[in-house]
This record gives sequence, structure tokens and C-alpha cells, in this order.
Amino acid sequence: MQITSEALQNMRQNYINATLNEADVDENPIVQFKKWFEHAIESKVTEPNAMTLATVTKTGKPDARIVLLKGIDENGFQFYTNYLSAKGKELKKNPYASLVFFWHDLERQVRIEGTVTKLDKETSEAYFKSRPRKSQIGAIASPQSQVIESRVMLEDKFNELETQNEGKEIVKPAHWGGFLVKPTRIEFWQGRRSRLHDRINYELVANKWVKTRLAP
Repeated sequence: MQITSEALQNMRQNYINATLNEADVDENPIVQFKKWFEHAIESKVTEPNAMTLATVTKTGKPDARIVLLKGIDENGFQFYTNYLSAKGKELKKNPYASLVFFWHDLERQVRIEGTVTKLDKETSEAYFKSRPRKSQIGAIASPQSQVIESRVMLEDKFNELETQNEGKEIVKPAHWGGFLVKPTRIEFWQGRRSRLHDRINYELVANKWVKTRLAP
């Protein structure tokens, strides 16, 4: 199909799977998120933990990419990365972020805004040890976000480290670890007919969650 403005404008889908009412959601958005996340897993959504992470560059420009959710509790949402990567540097300078989950098959979206802090060393080390060995080596071999000469150079570095560490435990590098996004706002979006979508928003006010409905 030729991609034209007309073709794009005519791409439409009427959302009919479910509804979202204030009376049906939990008073705590973290609890509500877990319910939706468990439903996504049960529904066999592909990589339900894939989320868009948006940060801000030092010049104020938005910067977004897909990362994987690796933990959630009452404190917030966890993911891991190279602290020297673009997102790591941006979060160091401006410790605020947005997350977006989109589960197409369920016609659902969750938007999250919050403050960001590093996870403690022990938590990051425990997760690093749980990773596949080749992923551990990859975290050391890749100078994430930096310009490299070629794919060959990257693979040579990986092979070199794999040989050097044969039979040894891979130690988490100091520049690699986790972040916690502590939410201050969470919005649940359920697709509906005629674009009259349901949007239930939670805002943290004086350490209490305030729930409201937003127009689509």
C-alpha cells in the first residue's frame, strides 16, 4: 500500500472491548495498574512490560525510547540501564520522567508521570545476577549511546570479555543499575466507540491520590 496522507487519515479502528468506570477502579492507582498488568499477561499480550520512557535533554527537548518494566511495588516502577547512556545522563540532570504502556489487543493505555531516583546498589546487583550471562556481558561490552566504529568492533569486544571471564562470575559494572519512577500522576485510558474514550486520572495531592475523569 502506498503511504499517503489520505491513507493515513482513513486508518481507523472502533474500540469496543471494554469500559472503564470510576466505581470499578481501585482507589490506589498502583493496585489498579497491577490488575490491568495481570490481565495483559493472562491475555498473552506481547511483552506487556514494554513501556515508552520519555526524558528531557539538557536543551529541553523530549527524548523517548522503549524500555522494559522490571519491578513494581508501592513505591513505583523500576527499570535498568547504563547510567552513562543518554537517558541516564538526562535523568541525572533532570530527574523526572514519563512512562506509557499501550496494550493494543486490550485497547488500553496507561500514562505515568513521576520523579526518578536510582535504586540502591544491592537491588541493582541482585537483578544483574538474575540476568542471562550473555546479557551481563553485553551490559559491559556496550558503551550505550556512544558512537562506535562498527558492529564488528562491538562483537569483538563482547567475545573478548566472554573469553576473559570464562568460568568466572560476571560482576555488575558501577555504571549500570536501576531507576525508580515514583509516580505523581497515573492515567488509565480505555478505548471506546466513536472516540469517546474513558480516561480515569489519579493525581497525588498532599500524599493522597485524587481520582477524576478526563474528557477524551
